Amino acid sequence: MDALPMDATFHALHRQPQPLILTNAWDAGSARLIASLGAPAIATTSAGVAWSLGYRDGDVLPLDEHVACVRRIRRVTGVPLTVDIESGYSDDPAAVGAAVARFVDAGAVGINLQDGAAAPELLCRKIGAARAAAGRAGVNLYINIRCDVFARQLVPAGAQVGETLRRAHLYREAGANGLFPLAVTDPADIAELAAGTDLLLNVIAWPGLPPVAELAALGVRRVSTGSWLPQALWAHASRLVREFTTHGRSPALVDEAEAYATINGLLPAAGQPGL
Repeated sequence: MDALPMDATFHALHRQPQPLILTNAWDAGSARLIASLGAPAIATTSAGVAWSLGYRDGDVLPLDEHVACVRRIRRVTGVPLTVDIESGYSDDPAAVGAAVARFVDAGAVGINLQDGAAAPELLCRKIGAARAAAGRAGVNLYINIRCDVFARQLVPAGAQVGETLRRAHLYREAGANGLFPLAVTDPADIAELAAGTDLLLNVIAWPGLPPVAELAALGVRRVSTGSWLPQALWAHASRLVREFTTHGRSPALVDEAEAYATINGLLPAAGQPGL
């Protein structure tokens, strides 16, 4: 039997008995490493991508640089790729659609779009433009919507689930596939969100988040790391740099290093296929 296309494979990964686990990458090297360790798909973290290219997170990453990063990731990996494109880098839905077309052309079969503090109706128009752009390219794009009601405390605590579900209905009608309520951790809230929408629920690693087995029982279909991995590596690198700068030596710099040959051997030469 022929293998499913990448977009169909990615959709199917959200329909398994256990949630899809996504460790977010930020460049080609991290994506290659994550794929080599058995990840069935690659997701990016917009924060990690921005930091790796010398920009702050928050819709300021130049589109050309972001698309080029996605192409590099696609070159070294052979699993479905979903890209965090923040709010689409524009308030103009047509411009968002044009950006999505570029990411799809670079190899993405999924995207994250976020509402932030903007009106959900604006995001609905962006979703429609993204869906249309991907459709013209023949890709059944998985559109995962990051909803910031919890993270930004846009409404009082007791109204957060209801407001998130209200927005989820709008986003579903506009053409979204997944709902990602950033910062939700309470099991009762998670269960209510999963039961209250047809969108497939994505949660992120967060202090107080239940373990994956419990999340599966609550109805979660996807769990991601977001920017936590590059944040953790940044903290670790900071300790090594301070130690070496202060003392001229750092035992951990050598003792905890991956072998040069292991890293070099993992990365493909020009023209070699991805994992």
